[in-house]
Amino acid sequence: MKGIPRDLDEAARVDGCSIYGIFLKIILPLVKPALVTSAIFSFMWRWDDFLSPLIYISDPMQYPVSYALKMFSDPTVGSDWGAMFAMATLSLIPIFLIFLTMQKYLVEGIASTGIKG
Repeated sequence: MKGIPRDLDEAARVDGCSIYGIFLKIILPLVKPALVTSAIFSFMWRWDDFLSPLIYISDPMQYPVSYALKMFSDPTVGSDWGAMFAMATLSLIPIFLIFLTMQKYLVEGIASTGIKG
């Protein structure tokens, strides 16, 4: 938000826009791609997180998918690799769907980070 020129705020104030109107009509649309990009990356990092949920969650039914994949493999007995690969593929579907639906904002957010206003 620091990269947005103050001239836009001043021009909106001269036109009679309130503080909330300036934020909702001018600043928020300019920052939207960056917010969506950070939300997508945050979701992806939390989805793949392995250790942090084990600290906070005590119920095994609420453990993350990555922990289920880890517990599915057993080094002492032969693992069912086909089922494990199927589980890994199914665990990627939510990330893939979010990427497909939010790809426009993701590309805009990454492309606009290098532009100096």
